[in-house]
Amino acid sequence: MKIFRIYLILLSFVLLSAGFADDRPNVVWIVSDDLGPELGCYGYPDVATPNLDRLAKEGTRFTHAFSTAPVCSSSRTAFQTGLYQTTVGGHHHNTRDKKPLPDFATTVTEEMQKAGYFVSNGRGGKEPETRLAKSHLNWTYDAREFFDGNDWTQRAKGQPFFAQVQIKEPHREFVKAEKEYPNAPIPPYYPEHPVTTRDWANYLASIEVLDEKVGLVMDRLDEEGLADNTLVLFFGDHGRPHVRGKQWLYDGGLLVPLLARWPGSVEAGKVDDRLVSLIDMMPTTLAAAGVKAPDNLVGANLFDPDFSGHEKLFAARDRCGDAPDRIRSVRTRDFKYIRNFRPEIPYMQHSGYKRAGYPVDTVMRVLHGEGKWTSPFMAKTRPKEELYDLNADPNEMENLAEDPAHEEILSQLRGEMDQWVNETGDLGAVDESLSVDLEKVMAEKWKTYEKKQKSRGLDPKGSDRVYLEWWEKELGVK
Repeated sequence: MKIFRIYLILLSFVLLSAGFADDRPNVVWIVSDDLGPELGCYGYPDVATPNLDRLAKEGTRFTHAFSTAPVCSSSRTAFQTGLYQTTVGGHHHNTRDKKPLPDFATTVTEEMQKAGYFVSNGRGGKEPETRLAKSHLNWTYDAREFFDGNDWTQRAKGQPFFAQVQIKEPHREFVKAEKEYPNAPIPPYYPEHPVTTRDWANYLASIEVLDEKVGLVMDRLDEEGLADNTLVLFFGDHGRPHVRGKQWLYDGGLLVPLLARWPGSVEAGKVDDRLVSLIDMMPTTLAAAGVKAPDNLVGANLFDPDFSGHEKLFAARDRCGDAPDRIRSVRTRDFKYIRNFRPEIPYMQHSGYKRAGYPVDTVMRVLHGEGKWTSPFMAKTRPKEELYDLNADPNEMENLAEDPAHEEILSQLRGEMDQWVNETGDLGAVDESLSVDLEKVMAEKWKTYEKKQKSRGLDPKGSDRVYLEWWEKELGVK
């Protein structure tokens, strides 16, 4: 494969230098970490996102786009291969027993390279950095072969390019907000508290930094005369980085913004409410470039006039750091079904990552412990099944799985889930401890958390009340 790639690259140089123009469109993915639809173009108040608003105005805004996993490495594994992460063995976040992709899987980068595209992975700035940007994939690969460079300016003259631009924001740690967001709604499943308000403000401020970086990429495309022949796809790699968001299969962890701009090919100012998935990114990209997609891809070309949207979308969450789990969901336009394969584990099981970085986690524990706030999310165990009416209950707060009036839809979605698990070869059923020393993983994660807390002058096993007081001081709300 490496020799074949070198041959293609050399052939591209020869053809282009000989004057053979390649007018195929460029494709740019702008991928944001941990982003929900809290953008001006999605009607969210107070937050300033003029560049993303402009991108939406000049292209199409998708209102129902979802990731297949609520955490970065698993989600990225899926949209880079066009297959579910549970099918290719990339379902555990930061998979420890990484292997090469199975023979039946390929990647969007490989297919674009084979078609003669220059494939880059950078941060989109005017001064390209020397290192490749984040890829974060759950299989073994050589990043220097997976990507041809870190910026599209490194391509041969006239060569079409497929650029992935990675933007960290609004991944934690957040930037500190310098203003208030008085009209910005906070999801009702979080307790009202000054720490909640400030943490959310910092999230919105981080989104505004993201918007500035997107503006730089758009300006570059304009200045270099590339905008008219470039498909831009902007999306978050999964949902927002908050408690009950990231790492969870509620819409807070899966719903992402998706914007597409391609002058003359994608309708400007359109709002598209079809159910779509990030697993559609690969077939959409290949179709735009005129590249035949592998037959086994599970997604669709978003711009195929015959594609009316998915009838149902599936998602999966498995072990995230020191928080082992197996959860699956299927979503239709109207209902969400969630299956907890390990109902004995509480929602609020210890996660060193969440405990160290998500202040509202501590707010919830303190207020619940003091009898000032309650939520099903604080229960010591979980139901085996959850069912939500997304029209009546968009925040997914009332579980209808035991409601006789919803027995028919529950049975239907239960069957859909069984079929999906079997047909896609869901590897989440395989005991990870057969190949990974999970006790070692847990000890390692605890050591990291312990070190972090001690650096803050905190006892890792100390009281939640003391920890909340630290957060209040850290966030400047006390």
